[in-house]
Amino acid sequence: MCIALAYKTFNNINIGVDNLMDYLVMYWIMGIVMIPGIIFAIIAQSKVYSAYHKWRDVPTQKGRTAAQVAREILDQNGLYDITVIKTPGEMTDHFDPKKKIVALSEGVHDSSSVAALGIATHEVGHAIQHSKGYLPAKIRLALVPFINISSNLLWPILFIAIIFNVIGSTGFIGYIFMWIAIVFFGLTLLFSLITLPTELDASKRALNILTEQQYLEGEELVGAKKVLKAAALTYVASLVNAILTVLRFVLTIIALKDR
Repeated sequence: MCIALAYKTFNNINIGVDNLMDYLVMYWIMGIVMIPGIIFAIIAQSKVYSAYHKWRDVPTQKGRTAAQVAREILDQNGLYDITVIKTPGEMTDHFDPKKKIVALSEGVHDSSSVAALGIATHEVGHAIQHSKGYLPAKIRLALVPFINISSNLLWPILFIAIIFNVIGSTGFIGYIFMWIAIVFFGLTLLFSLITLPTELDASKRALNILTEQQYLEGEELVGAKKVLKAAALTYVASLVNAILTVLRFVLTIIALKDR
């Protein structure tokens, strides 16, 4: 529906392809296809915010802090070389395999809340993935340098593509640069595609540990599941937006050729 609307809008606008503004208009119009993804992302973020802020205020009965639980689980898995640290900000928790750290945010590290234990154990789940050679996690880590390069070069390449197309006689070169830009967007899409199962598996490991080791019980476990499920939804939204972004640029190129 959004794609049809984009094409209808584009075809009803009387513009040529002889200047830079035309390309910017095309790009803006094709942004219509991004609307579902943007709405989905907003919904996902609101669910994460709601779940986290609800269960961060619910203390666990055992009173163990997230940092203590994370350290204990790491030791149980022989991961003595990984350090648990406190990192600034809210919901900035992450695992860094290169630095060998599980970084827990200020609201998680010293907290004994249901949300804190769920998040901390999720990050430890990533550490366990790394130690066991979990394939999607390995692929994701290998893609990071390429993603960093593509994120720096993408917009300059896209700008060059537009300039060459505006010149007219060198339009073919412009299309080559456009497809290079799409390849870079494809890398982002692949990264999102690999990230999703990696995050889902880390949450699954976390819930298994929390259940088997009885760190959480009853309603506490239900709360942790809700927090992790909401967080997983943001990665689904990220994948959807990556797909729509690639589609947007492909449609822009097709529209240019049709004109």
